[in-house]
Amino acid sequence: MWNANAGTARALFLAASMVLIAGCESGAAPRQASNDAPDLQLPGARYRVDPARNRVWALTPEGVFLFDLSRPQRAAVPLPGWVAAGAPYGCLPDLALGPRGEAVVTSNVQPALWRIDPDSLAVSVHELALDADTDKDVGFTGLVFSPQHGAFFAASQAHGSLWRIDPLLRTAQKIALSASIPQACGLTLRPRSSRQTPNRMADLCVGTPHGGWSVLFAPDGRSAYVSAAPCALANTDRKRFADQLDRFLTRLRSPAAR
Repeated sequence: MWNANAGTARALFLAASMVLIAGCESGAAPRQASNDAPDLQLPGARYRVDPARNRVWALTPEGVFLFDLSRPQRAAVPLPGWVAAGAPYGCLPDLALGPRGEAVVTSNVQPALWRIDPDSLAVSVHELALDADTDKDVGFTGLVFSPQHGAFFAASQAHGSLWRIDPLLRTAQKIALSASIPQACGLTLRPRSSRQTPNRMADLCVGTPHGGWSVLFAPDGRSAYVSAAPCALANTDRKRFADQLDRFLTRLRSPAAR
């Protein structure tokens, strides 16, 4: 099954890389997906690669799938109470990896997050307390964790807003922007330039259907300047992702993965 899906896996890994370039309390137990589980097809899914654990996470309309490259298997992880609007109504929800390897999933219609434990795959639901826009239906269509900030950042397509979420997934603070972000469909960390001040906070890349935007934070981190300028990966990052892709495909083609 895995060997037959090598083409899909390559597209999956490249999609995760392209997201970086473009800058997209129930304890429910996971179930193992059988061979007749739905195939994962681009572009109706969100992908995140965890090279440290040889894993690929995929968020689909049916929920989350975890591909473990150390063993030829995949797991389907149900998301209890998850609500999401389909692609015809806007950008899809997003999935990000946290500092401990956990997967965090958004809803694009409500301010809640679903955290998947990296070891047990148990799911917990976290309703966020917003410090603004409490009269609006705020959902998130972009999500990324910034180690330098020690926080998640989330973007709302519906309102063009950006939010800082604490690592315990309890509160969301609205970032004051120079302009709203049009059709934000994904967030990544902006690649750092050798000319940047070492202690400067990391900035963000925003993916939209019409190209990339950049978000540059003020020194206090409470406000940011929005620029219609796309981000690009540094050459060293491109090589790193190419190397990871080669290792990914080698594992897929090994006899144990057939």
